[in-house]
Amino acid sequence: MMKQKFSVTGMTCSACSSHVEKSVIKTPGVKNASVNLLTNSMQVDYDEETTSSAKIITAVESAGYGASVFGSADTVTAPDKTSAITAMRQRLFTSVLFLIPLLYIAMGHMIYSWLSITPPSFMSSYFLGNANAVTYSFTQLLLLLPIVLINKSYFINGFKTLSKGSPNMDSLIAIGAGASIVYGIFSIYRIGYGLGYNLPSLVEHYRLNLYFESAGMILTLITVGKYLETRAKGKTSDAITKLINLTPKKVTVIKNGTEKLIPADDILVDDIFIIKPGEAAAVDGIVIEGRSAFDETALTGESIPVTKSPGDKLISASINKTGLIHAKATQVGKNTTIAKIIKLVEDASASKAPIAKLADKVAGVFVPIVIGISCFTGLFWLYNGSGTEFAISMAITVLVISCPCALGLATPVAIMVGTGKGAQNGILIKSGEALETAHAIDTIVLDKTGTITAGKPIVTDIICTDSNDENSLLKIAGSIEKGSEHPLAEAIINRCETNAIKFATVTDFKALLGLGAEGCINGQKYYAGNINLLHEKGIYINDIQNKIIQELAQKGKTPLIFADTQKIIGIIAVADTIKPDSKTAVQKLKANGLNVIMLTGDNKITAHAIKSQVGIDNVIADVLPTQKEAQITALKNSGHKVAMVGDGINDAPALAAADVGIAIGAGTDIAIESADIVLMKSNLLDVVNTMHLSKAVIRNIKENLFWAFFYNIIGIPIAAGLLYPLWGIRLNPMFAAAAMSLSSVCVVTNALRLRNLRLDNSQNNTFPPNSNIIVQKEKGANKMKTVTIMIEGMSCSHCTNAVTKALQSVNGVDDVKVSLEKKNAVVTADNNISVDILKNAVINAGYDVIDLKQVKQGCHT
Repeated sequence: MMKQKFSVTGMTCSACSSHVEKSVIKTPGVKNASVNLLTNSMQVDYDEETTSSAKIITAVESAGYGASVFGSADTVTAPDKTSAITAMRQRLFTSVLFLIPLLYIAMGHMIYSWLSITPPSFMSSYFLGNANAVTYSFTQLLLLLPIVLINKSYFINGFKTLSKGSPNMDSLIAIGAGASIVYGIFSIYRIGYGLGYNLPSLVEHYRLNLYFESAGMILTLITVGKYLETRAKGKTSDAITKLINLTPKKVTVIKNGTEKLIPADDILVDDIFIIKPGEAAAVDGIVIEGRSAFDETALTGESIPVTKSPGDKLISASINKTGLIHAKATQVGKNTTIAKIIKLVEDASASKAPIAKLADKVAGVFVPIVIGISCFTGLFWLYNGSGTEFAISMAITVLVISCPCALGLATPVAIMVGTGKGAQNGILIKSGEALETAHAIDTIVLDKTGTITAGKPIVTDIICTDSNDENSLLKIAGSIEKGSEHPLAEAIINRCETNAIKFATVTDFKALLGLGAEGCINGQKYYAGNINLLHEKGIYINDIQNKIIQELAQKGKTPLIFADTQKIIGIIAVADTIKPDSKTAVQKLKANGLNVIMLTGDNKITAHAIKSQVGIDNVIADVLPTQKEAQITALKNSGHKVAMVGDGINDAPALAAADVGIAIGAGTDIAIESADIVLMKSNLLDVVNTMHLSKAVIRNIKENLFWAFFYNIIGIPIAAGLLYPLWGIRLNPMFAAAAMSLSSVCVVTNALRLRNLRLDNSQNNTFPPNSNIIVQKEKGANKMKTVTIMIEGMSCSHCTNAVTKALQSVNGVDDVKVSLEKKNAVVTADNNISVDILKNAVINAGYDVIDLKQVKQGCHT
């Protein structure tokens, strides 16, 4: 069985992609075909003995589209959308440039009449009255021609697909605009006839019924939507390129005892290669010499580097933080972990089923019915002796009133306004498909690191087990850790800097890979590390200390133990803490009936600790990137509509595989590129807003389609002459065009109501209702305000002093009172100071801002 990717050209809507799929699947030997409208690509599974790529391309071409083999299986490329965006922008500019004078010539006299203003002399001389009928009509035709030529693809694709029996939105555009053009040309001939035979009433009638401006307006408005769609597609093709750039292009191998720098593509299985500090692993392998910590955040989501020693597995694209490593290659080329992630992103993207819009679903029925009614109308009146001119006029009137402008606008205008509303609120929606799909989501899968949590370890607990006070312990700890490159050490150093602690001079510093570090301060040796380090140095851990260490670990925190040569002097816990709004967001998602799942590469202890803090019911831990994608696929296969929310490179396959991928804005570029929706404020509450916005847009689209069809249902029978035999009521093409325009006005006006949609903006100042920050009324002439901040983690006077200093350092703060008993800080500050600034000052000091209902005891002392 062969799997091959193809590029497909000429597709404009989901009806196109559906027709391509149907045509290819009918080819003998093809087992499955999946077309991606967003990337204009198709992935096909077929039997090489039965069919070939050439036959598949022929099947696509027979459906009215173009196709070619995407490229070799080893080549990963991202399509360049820049030229397409530029071309569409030029089309739009040209269309608008000629439409404005066209509308002025065609409708200027009506505007002057309505306003009771005398037209300019050039209008009266060249364009008004029967004497100028030819100039008036021919000028409109000349102004329309550039608009038609620049947008000729609508007519080419529309009539081609119509001839193949698969009408799409281009077919509707071509029919509507074409009907107006044909009627206008017909009117010019009638004007000429009237002038030649001195029939002023005939000239007057057709002079006012040209409708060239209707054709120009249709093409221009549709081009606006196409331009916005093309721009949305333009930013979706960089993810794979950025994934490829994660791995080094060169790698140092050892052959015959000599180091040699070779291209990474040339390394073979069992080759010995070297990874220096700061370098990324080019391939998967096994450590054979050396010890070091590797940052696997991009691959597993684990925010804390993993220690590697001889016998441990290395993952490609993981970054060596400290020591020199010799490893043996086990997986190379397309078999490495990072290569598999790239393949998953490609496959998941290609397998996304296009979302059929309601307008596309009815296009295949609507267009043939309208054409049939038009033909039947003309033949009926011709057969009944009403004359050729009358019959043609009635037939074209049916086509004019059935102009699909409103039908074509029903979906894109609502989506355009909806995406604009989202952008105003920090929700960037890459495509209308994603916005449409989001309303049907029933399961939300959340990554942990960087999504639910802040993604940066901070000090959470300081426990003094000796006579030292907190600052004395921090001074020893910070001085030792200052020589370490470990991220946990960075958290301690940051806390020392916040507390304005000066580091002591350390001698005989030594990094103990996998254990910690040691060094001498004023002649006294100190150790910093884990339990294994203490066991190795023979330092006793009593039951109370052991219990504290175990309790911290069970809460998902990493305890760092500090000791002299005889005893433990203190324990400092470091953890990746949850974001302030994560719990509120989870509660709101659950309140909206959504099933919330946390999916993480972190260990089960940490995962369940986070679970209990935010109130998530279901947790899946210890999963690799490939397994994340498999979990998403399994949920989809069980009938769920799944949204994945993540921020890391490791989330890219899962984001691509989900029905809707939502990336946290502060995450990696690759996660953002792989996602359908980006939350710029990195706030999970915006996931709730996304669902709300999607539902409002879908409701609006259905309303728009109602208005689009309402006029057709009422107008087509009247246009066909249903009322003429009884009351002599005949719908003039001018009124037919007016009805068509009115339907467009209704659709656009209804879509604009989305601008008034109210989203939950409580996160704009980062604090949900039931807030951890209480802002009291202004007081005094200076317009000061009092802010009460609830804080977790304070356990002694040093904590209160640290919080006080942090808040006092904020410009505009007048007074700070920190209470250890009440676990809060009361701040008097200038009214213009954002509560965000105050909250961040507390967090940067190493403490947590908490919800009023979640006040907990501080750390042990």
